[in-house]
Amino acid sequence: MRTERRKFGDFGETITCKFLMKHGFSIVERNYLKPWGEIDVIAKKGSTIHFVEVKSVVRDNVANVIHETDQYRPEDNLHTGKLSKLKRTIQLYLVEKGMGEEDDWQFDVATVHIQEDYKKAKVKLLLNIVL
Repeated sequence: MRTERRKFGDFGETITCKFLMKHGFSIVERNYLKPWGEIDVIAKKGSTIHFVEVKSVVRDNVANVIHETDQYRPEDNLHTGKLSKLKRTIQLYLVEKGMGEEDDWQFDVATVHIQEDYKKAKVKLLLNIVL
């Protein structure tokens, strides 16, 4: 049974996948899960693999969300421990798929501001975050 929080996260990931596909990405995998971490979305654009962490938040007015001045930014939840787990999970994915760290890949963060009634969402993609 999925919790409301998990359902909300899944909704944000689905919106992110649609956004990525609209912008020329293909979705390789969702919810790559290991005991110590999970990669929300693995996508590809050109020859680059994108490991995408999705951070979602509900807003009462999505149209007026301004990333730089908003009081709460979903990406602020990416603390050192979470980044360390993501790095380890990415490394394992690369090994399992026969890729090396020298292959083209990057870590991205998608922030999803979802309107309270779930009818609108605003996605911002932060590219090539250093782990």
